[in-house]
Amino acid sequence: MKNISILLTLFFVTGIMQAQNRPQPKPGPSPMVQIKKPQSFVLKNGLKVMVVENHKLPRVSFNLTLDNPPFAEGNKKGVDDLTSSLIGNGSQKTPKDVFNEEIDFLGANINFSSQGASASALSKYSGRVLELLAEGSLFPLFTQEEFDKDKAKMIEGLKANEKSVAAISSRVVDVLAFGKNHPSGEYVSEETLKNVTLTDVQSNYATRFVPENAYLVIIGDIKFKETKAAVEKLFGAWEKKTITKENYTANPNVGQLQINIVDVPNAVQSEISLVNTLNLKMNDPDFFPAVIANQILGGDFNSYLNMNLREKHAWTYGARSEIGSGKYITKFVANSAVRNAVTDSAVVEFIKEIKKIRTEKVDAEVLKNVKAGYIGRFVMQVQKPQAVARYALNIETEQLPADFYEKYIQTINAVTPDDIQRVANKYFLLDNTRIVIVGKASEITPGLEKLKLPLYFFDKYGNPVEKPVTKKEIPAGVTAKSVLENYIKAIGGDKAVATVKTIAMTGSTTIPQTPSPLSFTSKIDNKGKMTIELAMGAMSLMKQVVNEKGAYAIQQGQRRDFTGKDLDAMKASATVFKEVSLLKKADISLSGIETINGKDAYGIKDGKTTYFYDTTTGLKVAESKVLEQGGQSMTQTTNYGDYKEVKGVKVPFNIIQNVGFELDIKMSDVKINEGVTEADFQ
Repeated sequence: MKNISILLTLFFVTGIMQAQNRPQPKPGPSPMVQIKKPQSFVLKNGLKVMVVENHKLPRVSFNLTLDNPPFAEGNKKGVDDLTSSLIGNGSQKTPKDVFNEEIDFLGANINFSSQGASASALSKYSGRVLELLAEGSLFPLFTQEEFDKDKAKMIEGLKANEKSVAAISSRVVDVLAFGKNHPSGEYVSEETLKNVTLTDVQSNYATRFVPENAYLVIIGDIKFKETKAAVEKLFGAWEKKTITKENYTANPNVGQLQINIVDVPNAVQSEISLVNTLNLKMNDPDFFPAVIANQILGGDFNSYLNMNLREKHAWTYGARSEIGSGKYITKFVANSAVRNAVTDSAVVEFIKEIKKIRTEKVDAEVLKNVKAGYIGRFVMQVQKPQAVARYALNIETEQLPADFYEKYIQTINAVTPDDIQRVANKYFLLDNTRIVIVGKASEITPGLEKLKLPLYFFDKYGNPVEKPVTKKEIPAGVTAKSVLENYIKAIGGDKAVATVKTIAMTGSTTIPQTPSPLSFTSKIDNKGKMTIELAMGAMSLMKQVVNEKGAYAIQQGQRRDFTGKDLDAMKASATVFKEVSLLKKADISLSGIETINGKDAYGIKDGKTTYFYDTTTGLKVAESKVLEQGGQSMTQTTNYGDYKEVKGVKVPFNIIQNVGFELDIKMSDVKINEGVTEADFQ
């Protein structure tokens, strides 16, 4: 099959962000912040209500939060997620479409989940919006039809993430840090979702959606007396229940710094995460020093980690760290995605920067600027009703002093370099850290072994496994030429391949944050002409053309003509069967046997591109290409599957390309020697 790996590179890979040497403004004096205190009352069922009158704008916001303790779902993990997705689909009183149409008519915004609900609207509609929020929350409509639909959608989402290195990393980090039996270490799988029934969702709602730990925060252009009466009427009948609090024990932090490797053979880069668990409460004196220490280490663009891994070494798009806080055990994690070739070097630099903040006092000017940035963001947030609601809620749920946010700026400004060093040693537990690396073990393990740290291997679900075999012996007589010849034989043979003059493919795909499917069209002939297009309905999003005059791409109405190496690459991709031209080249080589999507495949290396062919079927299963972009190199992979025969030739009906996310293209129709005209390449 033709080389299609270049197909959307220019559309999705738009360049590496470059640091700009802009002068930083000098921080001014700290502003005074006053946060209006809520008027509060408690219903007999336990619902705590806080009301803040703010008549500056004719708007109101409602936030219903259930501050329930975490719970483990076991072999039915996903029941709470399904509960969240089903709440808000109308109510027992109002059909879904009618419910949603009224929300739209009012110009309101209402969201529901298993942990509560929120709404915002013009204050003149506040009474009706509060009624709809109460109705959707307290009288949800759980139907088998909606349950089956949402469950199937969640399973499809899991399948889409099956090869995602970032998704695997997130799962394994939590499994290893907390343990599979801990609420923070559990993960949703297709198996656990299949165990969940509609009855489980109904039971979960009935058991946990209760007023005992519930808070309703209302802020805006409303009157307390009227609001109190409305809340008592709408929520007073909410049945009082008690939730059983269970105690869970998280995995202890490891006894020494170690590397945990998860082998994902088709990974084009490594996800590196340094993690340890901790207990940091918001009312702890360490809270502000710890969050500022994290900003310095990896929370800001100018942080130690980002300046090192991104700006100094250009190994990554970004390196960061986060520190959790709250009533329950949480984690500190520092992470980044880097090229396979620099994985071991990046680990060294991660360790170096964490050691630095633990052993060297932060520069006073750096600390001053970080605090100023943190304060600036706080001041901007405090103007928003959502933030005021969150602050009011935090004071109650986190047992904070009543003046916690009034003294917020003062407390931050009091943080010293000594405080930063102290909390860094207390919470960034370098000697008790797991360095979880998800990537291609065959490429990253040799370098990591040289670091002389203990290495342990896990599968993509956090189960311990033996070190994967990365070097496999090539059978006698197998060469690059024989692999390519076997591929041509596998798809139909020399005669069948020789009859193919043109191939036309049509299919569809989706991209993140875009609900509507995109149409995909590819046409190519054996004279070196090609056209590829992605469209949303009648609107073309991207089009690439190669013809006898050259090559160009049109994206968002802007045309770019290819020249030099880019033109050569485009022309090289415009071939019906790449393997026919590869057989004529003398500089290709058999790079070895690698595991691709769980199966062994021969790798054929051609310059910066490697093609992979299943050792059993002979079919091409993937290719990887090293691209240069913005002074950095990155590896792009394309996977091929679902081969079907068309006029005596097998063609892949599924093409998955990694373009920063996985672009899964499913073909609906493939035509050979028809459906292609010269006009397609103009």
